[in-house]
Parts: sequence; C-alpha cells; structure tokens
Amino acid sequence: MSQRLLRRILVPFAVLVIAASLGVLVMGRSHAPANAMANPGIELTSSTSSSIGNISEGHTLFEENCSACHGSGAEGSALAPNLRGRGAATVDLWLSSGWMPLAEPTAEPVAKPPRFTRSQILDIVAFVTSLAPGGVGLPTSADLNLGNASVAQGFDLFSLNCAGCHTITGAGDALANGYHAPPLHGLTASEVYEAVRTGPSNMPPFGPGQITPTELRGIIKYVTEDIEHPSNPGGIGLGGVGPVAEGFIGLFVGTGACLLAAFWVGDRTEREKDEEGHGAGEGSGHGPGDHGIEGAHA
Repeated sequence: MSQRLLRRILVPFAVLVIAASLGVLVMGRSHAPANAMANPGIELTSSTSSSIGNISEGHTLFEENCSACHGSGAEGSALAPNLRGRGAATVDLWLSSGWMPLAEPTAEPVAKPPRFTRSQILDIVAFVTSLAPGGVGLPTSADLNLGNASVAQGFDLFSLNCAGCHTITGAGDALANGYHAPPLHGLTASEVYEAVRTGPSNMPPFGPGQITPTELRGIIKYVTEDIEHPSNPGGIGLGGVGPVAEGFIGLFVGTGACLLAAFWVGDRTEREKDEEGHGAGEGSGHGPGDHGIEGAHA
C-alpha cells in the first residue's frame, strides 16, 4: 500500500478516534458520580432524637458549622431555610451527600465528600429534630430490607417517575433554570429512601400514597444494584451516559469507517486507471517504431 494511501486513510481515522474518545471522556466525566459515599447509612429502628445521636454534641456542631446561615435555633434566615419540622431524613440526606454545609453561603449545593463522620451527622440530626416534631424520619431496617424487593418493578417505577430527570442510566442531566438532576451512582440505600420520601431541591417528594414501601424497596434495589453495577447486555457501556454517547460513537466511528472504505476504493480505482493508461501509452509508442524498422528491412 502506498504511503499516500496510508496518509489518506490513517490521518482522518486518527482524528475521528481522538474526537470520539474525547467526547466519551468529557460526557462520561460530566455525568460521573461526584461522590461515592464512604459512610453507609446505618439502620435505625427509631427516629426519636434521643435514639438518633447526642443532642448536646449536635448542638455544638450545628453552632460551629450551620448556624451562620440557618440561625442558632435552625429557624432559618435570608441565606438558608428553616429546618424545624423538616424531619430527620431531610437533614441526614443533605449532610450525608455532602450538599451541606456549603463551601460559600451563595454557592449552588453540589455533592462532595461529607464534612462530618457518620456519628457527627447523627448528632446534628438529633439536635435539629429535637427542636420541633414533623417530617420524615430515618429509614428503619424494614424500610431497607431488600431481600424480597423486585428489581423489575423498581425499573418500571424508576422509568416512570425518575428517568425523565436522572436519565434511564442514572447519569443525571441538566434541567431548566440552572438546576441539575444529580447522578445516582455511589448512593446508599438510606440515601435513595430519603431522597424519594423528602424530595431534595426541586425534586418532588413521594409519600407512601404515591409509592408504597414495597415499591420503594424495588426502586432502591434497582438504583443500588442495576444502576450501580450495570450489566450492559447490548455491548460497551460507553461511560453509562446512554444514547447520546452511542449516537456520538455511531456518527464518528461509523462515518469514519465509511470514509475509510471510500478512500480505499477511490485510491484503488485511481491506481488501476493510471496503470491502464501507462500500459496503453507504452504499446502505442512501441508499434510504429517496429513497423518502420520492418519496412526498412523489406
């Protein structure tokens, strides 16, 4: 194969491969989990403040880390909402996910490694819930018992209620007005339960009347098993960002393969024509000379 043909084939192919790789890398990282929780939610059988954690220790931690925005009594301010009566599950979710405390009072909450240990989180939860009753309590062991949960049912419910924002692969997606549905990778069963029941940020809460405890266990099992460890039966997962990545690869790699085939056919046809023309020219130049010599001898 000529060097010219190699250049014509390899250069565009290399460009397409690099572009496709960068596209998958960027999309995969933009949807990659921002925080793989290192502190799994512990299972509790009671949500009363005294059984959750140490109220006194929680008060001290709250004063040092949260009161500047939420107020000393968690009554809220112009910078942050009132936490009284919001329930243990709400406070636990926002602290466990790393959304709170904010790096800056005006920053948009983003998932990050939790600032507190699991014990400290429960102390803060105990303090806040001691101020006023109400809200959703922490999940119990029965809420998180996934032994008989149906992944198929969980997938159906997830597709109906969650995939519109979080995408079917749980990769997360941008929403309107600057909001973003976070990725669902690296979550614990407790965090999925608390998110569904409390509705963090602009997500709507789903009570037992909308999603039963049995149905919620199916959703939890689907998120923590199938989304966290996808089997990808159709082939390469491509970063788990769904049909966007598949279309990107199909466009650039598929189109690149077609271009390579076209270059190869075109170059081969051009060479054959050149060889035919060269052969015809040699035959035409050789014939008259031979006749002239033969005529001279005659």
